[in-house]
Amino acid sequence: MTVSNSQTVNYINPELTEAENAKPGRHVNLQYGYGPIPEQLKNKRIFFFDIDNCLYPRSTRINDMMQVKIHDYFKRNLELNDEDAHNLHMNYYKTYGLAIEGLVRNHQVDALDYNSKVDDALDLHAVLRYDKPLRDTLVTIKESHKFDFFWLITNAYKNHALRVVSFLGIGDLFDGLTYCDYSQYPIICKPMKGYFYNCFDLTRIDYNDKAAMAQQYFIDDSELNVKAAHDLGMGHVYHYVELQSDVQKLEQKPDFEEYYGKPGIKDPSKITIVTNFADLPKIIGCS
Repeated sequence: MTVSNSQTVNYINPELTEAENAKPGRHVNLQYGYGPIPEQLKNKRIFFFDIDNCLYPRSTRINDMMQVKIHDYFKRNLELNDEDAHNLHMNYYKTYGLAIEGLVRNHQVDALDYNSKVDDALDLHAVLRYDKPLRDTLVTIKESHKFDFFWLITNAYKNHALRVVSFLGIGDLFDGLTYCDYSQYPIICKPMKGYFYNCFDLTRIDYNDKAAMAQQYFIDDSELNVKAAHDLGMGHVYHYVELQSDVQKLEQKPDFEEYYGKPGIKDPSKITIVTNFADLPKIIGCS
C-alpha cells in the first residue's frame, strides 16, 4: 500500500494472482485516502457505505469466521473457558460496539496485535469473489451524478477494508475511507457519536448544519448504527436487512415506528429498510 503526499491511497492486493488483479476494481484507489478532503469541498453530498455484511452478503459467513477467531483470542489471551469467553465477548460487544474496545479498556490488549490475529487472519480469498452485480449496482448510482463522493465507513481497521473492496472488485469506485483506528486509545467506533463526528470532519460535513446533514446518505446493516445516523440528522438512512424474518423482528420493536415509520408505508423522514442491495439504485431514484 502506498500513500502519496496528496493522501491518495493505492492498494494492490498481494493475495490475488496477476490475472485476478487485472479485473476492474481489484486495485484500490481512494482519491482522498482517509481524509480530510480539501476544505473547499465542504458540505458536498456524500453516500457513506458500510462494508461488512453490507457490500457482501451474510452467506459468505465472514462474520462467523470472525467470531471464531475473536472467541479464540478471548480464550487464549485472557485464559478463559469457552463459556466465560463467550459471555465476556458478548458483553463487550453490547457495551462498546466492538469486542476489541472492551479488551483494550479492561485488559490493556494491544489492538494491532488483536487485528493481526483476527481481521487480518481471515481467509477472505476463500469466500469473497469478484462481484460484477455489486459493481454494476454501485456504478449505476455513481453514474447518476447524484452524489459528489462515495465514502467507505467501517468499524474494521483499514487493512481489512482495503482487502474486502479489492476482493469484491469495487476498489476504484470510492473516494475515501473512514475506519476504526485500533492504534488510538480509546477506540472510537460506530455507533458512537465521536466516530460519526470524526467521519464528518474528515469529509468536511458541518454536522451542525441541518441542511448539509439532510443531503447525506448512509447505508449499514446494523440497527444501532442506522439509528445513530438518523439521530444525528443524516437525511437519507438505509438499513440493509437481508432476511425477511429479521425485518419482522424489527417491526415488533417498541421504537420501530419512531425510527422506521409505519410498516409498509414509505416515509422519507424515517430510516428505509433495504432487503436487496441490487434494488438500491431504484430506491434512491437513480434508475
